[in-house]
Amino acid sequence: MKTNVVPLLCLALTGATALADEAAIERGAYLVAAGGCTGCHTVEDGDESDYMAGGRPLESPFGTFYTPNITPDADTGIGGWTTEGFIRAFRDGVAPDGRHYYPAFPYTSYTGITDDDLLAMKAYLDSIAPVRRENRAHELTWYASARISMVGWKLLFFEPGVFESSADRDAEWNRGAYLVRHLGHCGECHTPRNALGALDASRELGGNPNGPEGDSIPNITPDEASGIGKWSASDLSDLLEIGMYPDGDFVGGSMTDVVDHNTSKLTPEDRQAMISYLRALPPVEGSADE
Repeated sequence: MKTNVVPLLCLALTGATALADEAAIERGAYLVAAGGCTGCHTVEDGDESDYMAGGRPLESPFGTFYTPNITPDADTGIGGWTTEGFIRAFRDGVAPDGRHYYPAFPYTSYTGITDDDLLAMKAYLDSIAPVRRENRAHELTWYASARISMVGWKLLFFEPGVFESSADRDAEWNRGAYLVRHLGHCGECHTPRNALGALDASRELGGNPNGPEGDSIPNITPDEASGIGKWSASDLSDLLEIGMYPDGDFVGGSMTDVVDHNTSKLTPEDRQAMISYLRALPPVEGSADE
């Protein structure tokens, strides 16, 4: 009896594609959590219908930013975005319609995310329930309201580029660097900014007295007096996994969202990589609390 192999081959290819898509979505869900997207793009105390639908206020010295809808709704979300447009937003800080993003969207860190990771993140975001919700306009001071000013800001303070591993460091350190500096964008809160809102690279992760929502964000370099220099690896693991400080107290403010939606969702290996990277940093003296 002659067997028609074409339908069988089509079924096999369809099944393989479905499995690949499912794997990409699952990986993307992990990366979206690692990127802290939920804490910014879902309103506080929101329900399932608010997931990734934006509208959360972000206070800053320049006024209030409102995060956009990143569900796959075609009209009010990112459902109409191409792959190229999605990558460009993260890599260059430019929206599909050509507008330049304010650095409240941390593309200054996200620029280092690899194309493969961005594709997986898009696969996941495309798979979630679309929510029709118009984006709310930012409420900014007069001198920050002209978005065209971001062109000059980028020329002064932004250098796009994918993360490159350091050949003189091991895989764990490089993974930690990728998570801390780019995907997890820790420096966006823990590094002080200048008068124009750019990160002060000379004090990277050295603490920020003017963090999100007015919080004073601590020094997370291994300075013994003001940073994490006296913390053990176990102390840091407890903080990232359950939000507990070495003294038994628990995190509050904006860090609550970071632990709940980001670091607690990571694998133990990724948390350890972050710890290894942070403990190997040069210490920065002083802190946001002084």
